[in-house]
Amino acid sequence: MMSHVACLPLPKRCEWLADLAVDALIEEANLSPKPGLVDRRGSGAHRDLDLPLMQASALSLWETFRSMAEAAHEHVDLDSTLRETLGALGRQGERTMLATTAGVNTHRGAIWALGLLVAAAACSPRLDPTRIAERAAHIARIPDRGVPPAAASHGQSVCARFGVDGAREQAQQGFPAVIEHGLPVLNASRAGGHAEHHARLDALLAIMTQLSDTCVLHRGGLHALRQTQAGARAVLDAGGSASFAGRRALQRLDDTLLALNASPGGAADLLAATLLLDGLQFMPADIRSE
Repeated sequence: MMSHVACLPLPKRCEWLADLAVDALIEEANLSPKPGLVDRRGSGAHRDLDLPLMQASALSLWETFRSMAEAAHEHVDLDSTLRETLGALGRQGERTMLATTAGVNTHRGAIWALGLLVAAAACSPRLDPTRIAERAAHIARIPDRGVPPAAASHGQSVCARFGVDGAREQAQQGFPAVIEHGLPVLNASRAGGHAEHHARLDALLAIMTQLSDTCVLHRGGLHALRQTQAGARAVLDAGGSASFAGRRALQRLDDTLLALNASPGGAADLLAATLLLDGLQFMPADIRSE
């Protein structure tokens, strides 16, 4: 059984992690120009979403993320009790989100991904992104007996129909789209001297090239997924979003996704996860050492 180091309660760390999670969601929403997604330009392929709604949704989840972090601190083992507590908190967070958005699903997938990562980081003695992702995967693989019987989500239905992995499997595998693609490209783009928003766009595109995005599949099927992955690869192959050729390829991808009514929402959630893990390096020393 995987255990974390026994420690005193760390309310400052829990609050800081909640801040980091909310900031990651807001920064993902604000990032522009994202193909097919809500950003500062408009609603992308969505008719029921806009940037103020995404921002309000993110802010409404602060208490959820803090509670998840606190729950992880209070348990000696990463066990079924913690898993079920996190599941209950996540479902309450979904209710809070839906109340804020008048029933629009803005961040259900992000609650799952970022909630697990916040819990894993809450009392880990090591803040290495790969280590945190591994701990989150351990939690995600534990069955949650508290899940109420209900109809399958769009993502689960798509996974069954097309035989692909979804958000659940990404978490259970340790977020490979983030660890193997999003973070490395984010860091490589920065090292190449590109502006931060270009580095983040390139990280999003790297995730899109690999992810069987159930949001895209739900809206446009396999054809839309192939167009999404190939279009994202074309941007990176052209030099990334900071290059003239890359920006032209990015515009073509955006046009394609809008024509297909496809939105890579799963990749957007994993970009937020990328930003959260990246942000752990900036945890203040006084909180890190508590």
